[in-house]
Amino acid sequence: MDFILSIADEYLLDRVWARLVPVSAFVPTPEAYAGLNSTIVPSKWSQLVSHLPHPPLPEANVYDAVSAWPRDYIPRQMLSLTALTLVGIHLLYFAFSWLSYTFIFDKRMMRHPKFLKDQVRLEIITSLKAFPVMMLLTLPWFQAEVMGYSRLYDDVSLYGWPYLIFSVALFLVFTDYCIYWIHRWLHIPWLYKRLHKPHHKWIVPTPWASFAFHPLDGYLQSIPYHLFVFIFPFHRFAYLGLFVVVNFWTILIHDSDMITGHPLENIINGPAHHTLHHVYFTVNYGQYFTWSDRQGGSYMHPDHKFDPLLQVKDEKKVE
Repeated sequence: MDFILSIADEYLLDRVWARLVPVSAFVPTPEAYAGLNSTIVPSKWSQLVSHLPHPPLPEANVYDAVSAWPRDYIPRQMLSLTALTLVGIHLLYFAFSWLSYTFIFDKRMMRHPKFLKDQVRLEIITSLKAFPVMMLLTLPWFQAEVMGYSRLYDDVSLYGWPYLIFSVALFLVFTDYCIYWIHRWLHIPWLYKRLHKPHHKWIVPTPWASFAFHPLDGYLQSIPYHLFVFIFPFHRFAYLGLFVVVNFWTILIHDSDMITGHPLENIINGPAHHTLHHVYFTVNYGQYFTWSDRQGGSYMHPDHKFDPLLQVKDEKKVE
């Protein structure tokens, strides 16, 4: 997130903050110092922001477009990260969910007897309600990254290409194993009732259900992604790329697809596996791989006979 913030500062946010908290709001103009122009009246906005705290003011002409809040000022960083995170998650959610819903999701599933009335609208509303709270919970992780506490690095030569490739695999294994147990613990009755049950409201989910959960539920399952870069050195661009891939994968596995018989079925915990999780609740907790479920005794192998679409076809035959 530190890289995204630096790019945003360079091309957009420096100008935004120069207008929102201008240095001129805190420094009188030369004319005012000399008492030559008593008719100069600061704008109402300048009068308002002049009461805000700020670090030592930069040495700049008060007429320059400079903010009293520099890039390294923590309140500015936190507000900028808040805005960037909210915009980013909404863009990812609507773009990837729309693509998956439009081109992959089988619309016949909407005739399933367990498909709720107005479900797509409810999934979207639930997601939009969860985003702000999840953002606030995630903000300390992003702020710590920006302040340099993570082990993210830029120069590949620092650890070499073999480690970079290994670290990508390690990221997937580490996050998958941690999420498996977090997800499984969320099915403990006491926690399930209070946190995870809202997500299982969608027995036959659409891609719009990927983030339709209690915000604390979503945050808990996201912790391994953030924790990883504070434990292990990880290349900054690999982390950004995998962050996008992870969000896309989360949406993809909620498309209720039950395509079976492919060669990676025993290894990859894909959409068919996660469809079974929503239908049967206590199987296939993993995020990417099946090995944690196999070791934990919660693995259920996808089979065409479990396809929820069969119920739709059977219902149609009865009609």
